[in-house]
Amino acid sequence: MNPLLSRLQPYPFERLKQLFAPVTPNPTYPPISLGIGEPRHATPALVLDALAHATQALAAYPATAGLPALRDACAGWMQRRYGVVLNAATQVLPVNGSREALFAFAQTVIDPTRAQATVVCPNPFYQIYEGAALLAGATPYYAPSDPALNFNVNWDSVPEAVWANTQLLFVCSPGNPTGSVVPMADWEKLFALSDRYGFVIASDECYSEIYFRDEPPLGGLEAAVKLGRSDFKNLVAFTSLSKRSNVPGMRSGFVAGDANILKQFLLYRTYHGSAMSGMVQAASVAAWNDEAHVVANRAMYRDKFAAVTPLLAQVMDVRLPDAGFYLWAAVPGGDDVAFARDLLAQYNVTVLPGSYLAREGHFIGDAKGFNPGAGRIRMALVAETAECLEAAQRIVAFIRNSNP
Repeated sequence: MNPLLSRLQPYPFERLKQLFAPVTPNPTYPPISLGIGEPRHATPALVLDALAHATQALAAYPATAGLPALRDACAGWMQRRYGVVLNAATQVLPVNGSREALFAFAQTVIDPTRAQATVVCPNPFYQIYEGAALLAGATPYYAPSDPALNFNVNWDSVPEAVWANTQLLFVCSPGNPTGSVVPMADWEKLFALSDRYGFVIASDECYSEIYFRDEPPLGGLEAAVKLGRSDFKNLVAFTSLSKRSNVPGMRSGFVAGDANILKQFLLYRTYHGSAMSGMVQAASVAAWNDEAHVVANRAMYRDKFAAVTPLLAQVMDVRLPDAGFYLWAAVPGGDDVAFARDLLAQYNVTVLPGSYLAREGHFIGDAKGFNPGAGRIRMALVAETAECLEAAQRIVAFIRNSNP
């Protein structure tokens, strides 16, 4: 067996299952889960119709590079959304969802024969970053988010010796679980570091279309263009239809950016067998070419967060995120694991402990072994508003009864 498999950490939901194994939820309340970030709004009819009319595509093997119509649709969306002009043939590549692509990308980019191969990722983080780094033969460096910086990373805190060995940097904007958006000043800093040390930046932007203010979140390629980097050197952005269009089961997204890197990524994917089904490609074209369903979806999230956040803010340190569908809340008493366990037992509501989404990282001030997710929980507001409100009301009652 591949010995690198032994370096993998249990996935957060495996740990949650173990935590809840001895718990008997209060049967007075029907179960409500805010634990898993799986979109639950209805899939748009235009996507279902496109799937139904593309069954003939099952009779042929799909090309790994995707149909020209799909690449054109992806490039067109990037231009409308970010003002970024792409060569659809060389700077866009369809992928089977951002999760699969993020993992495969690390296998393409990392050279494990170089000493001290390092991958930098935010902390807390999406665990695929860590697993991708470990199975590529690299060592992750966990750069902690800073509440004083809107939960963005203080990139100046990463030692120069780490940057010198870095081959890949994962950026998540809007962030999971924090909902923070990387500002232009940080992008300028990261591009300068990439130029100096030669590492590749993978910008995970799968939550970009769920936001709560008038101005949409800044994207990595958009930042590059504004800074005069229209060749997107060492930069690849990842996006997905799962959250934007409520089709997580379709496994459809695309990557865009540095043509030289994407050429190698296409080579890897050709051998990896990562071609997207022709049916899914046809439905993806329909989804990327339509914005009305995205606007409606965003409005539902805005209404939901506007109702739930003030209610929880009465008893918790929580605020509206920049984007995404998570609330990242501090728990009274600071024990996120006990909070999640006892909330399930007493009120049958599932939340995810923040410490399960992070690792004990490097120095913050004088503290060693600090877990930046500890003391917080992630709540995924993916269900209908009434269910999310019911969960919030139970959480308020739980906290008030626990702290009379």
